[in-house]
Amino acid sequence: MNSESNISDKAILHQFGYTQQLLRDMGGFSNFAVSFSVISILTGAVTLYGQGLTSGGPVVMGIGWPLVTLFVLCISASMAELASAIPTSGALYHWASLLGGSGWGWITAWLNLIGLVATVAGIDYGAAQFLAPLVNVKDTPLNLLWLFGLIVLSQAIMNHIGIRVVARLNNYSAIYHIAGVAVIVVALLLFAPKQPVAFLFTKTFTTITDKPYWICFLSGLLQAQWTYTGYDASAHTIEETRDARVRAPWGIYLSVAVSGFFGYIMLALVTLSIKDLGKTAAASNPFTYIFEQALGGTFSHVITWIVTIAMWFCGLACVTSTSRMIFAFARDNGLPGSRCWGTVSKKYRTPANAVWLGSFLAVSLPVVILAIVRMDADKMGKLYPAVTGISTVALYISYGLPLMLKAIAIRQGRWTSRTDGPWSLGNWSLPILYISLVWIALISVLFVLPPNDLTGYIFGGTLGVLAVLYMLTAKGKFRGPIPQAESEEAILEMEAEFEQSSLDHGR
Repeated sequence: MNSESNISDKAILHQFGYTQQLLRDMGGFSNFAVSFSVISILTGAVTLYGQGLTSGGPVVMGIGWPLVTLFVLCISASMAELASAIPTSGALYHWASLLGGSGWGWITAWLNLIGLVATVAGIDYGAAQFLAPLVNVKDTPLNLLWLFGLIVLSQAIMNHIGIRVVARLNNYSAIYHIAGVAVIVVALLLFAPKQPVAFLFTKTFTTITDKPYWICFLSGLLQAQWTYTGYDASAHTIEETRDARVRAPWGIYLSVAVSGFFGYIMLALVTLSIKDLGKTAAASNPFTYIFEQALGGTFSHVITWIVTIAMWFCGLACVTSTSRMIFAFARDNGLPGSRCWGTVSKKYRTPANAVWLGSFLAVSLPVVILAIVRMDADKMGKLYPAVTGISTVALYISYGLPLMLKAIAIRQGRWTSRTDGPWSLGNWSLPILYISLVWIALISVLFVLPPNDLTGYIFGGTLGVLAVLYMLTAKGKFRGPIPQAESEEAILEMEAEFEQSSLDHGR
């Protein structure tokens, strides 16, 4: 470990009034890997492949994916700037609080938390759907729920044990994802019959008959947009990253860029390997159906295992991100029972209680949605798109609020180039910020309208509950980020006590 870099990271954290409690042991690749694993092109792009195909057809992959990638690169660059300037685990919540006040911080924190919990639920419920046929379990809602619960349990245990274990697994996960994509691409490139390249850019298709095609196409962008969620993980683990003000911003940005490149290659080859578009769209799992038709059932079975394992890695990284967000919010007394959720395990140096709270909430979400739709068979098929839609809208609004507040601060002269961290866009900062805000506003409306109406109802109800909760518990009471100590001497004393206590627990 570079001691000079570590001291610098500590000194910056001390400026915000926080002690170095979490273990700062992540390098640049590990920080990138945690966001790259949460994005997981072998999860979002695969589980929602049918959503894209039935909403707009091959052009959703050929044109929609790079379109969404371009806008998300703008958003990730703007977020990277803020991470460089404000390098705390509170991330979005701290950014919004410092730029707009405690009220903005509170709503940003809750939306980010809801989005992260829904993302864990979406990832791991999707993993359960893929795992069920592999282990000969009938895919009934009850069976999928207990498989889903076991998957979340395993990830919570790994996160409880420590960041070193999780960081190593995430490093392996990043390599595994690229290798998995390579296996898919090479197999299809060498052995599968393929459509003409124009098929990817001109072939339209939709099973939605009551909407104009352009609305269907935009709805299909949920496939790519949900894939590109969770890259704020690099910011949430920033207090555990060395040389954090440079490495974490690069982790945010590069996780999107690398995912966009490899994801597009994979989706292009998969889509060009479609034999019969109508039959593929009608299949229960269009992605695996393509491999069955192109390369046979045995290889399709192998691909399903590759994807399922990738989903487990993805969920693992998302539990990490969710727990750090809970820890940071609770550290500032933003949650009921904050004293419990804002503690750090002295033995493992992890926010262990926050890990288990985030995991419990993630398991609860599909249970609640199933309870809502259990009497309506027509809505059962909307469960997964609803979970992914909630996570996408909640996360992107939580991304957009601090970006909007930064734009206001720039116009008012409260944020200047001297406020920027070492990772900065310079003169491009404001134009890219505006592009990001326009895109976030568009998708936040798009993904709650029919055919994503179940998402809209649930998200609308959630906003209503948050409004009541804020008025009753937070307005005039919640202070926002609270320094753990008022002086450098007090912070150093707290750190020394924590280090000694950690050594005692480790014996």
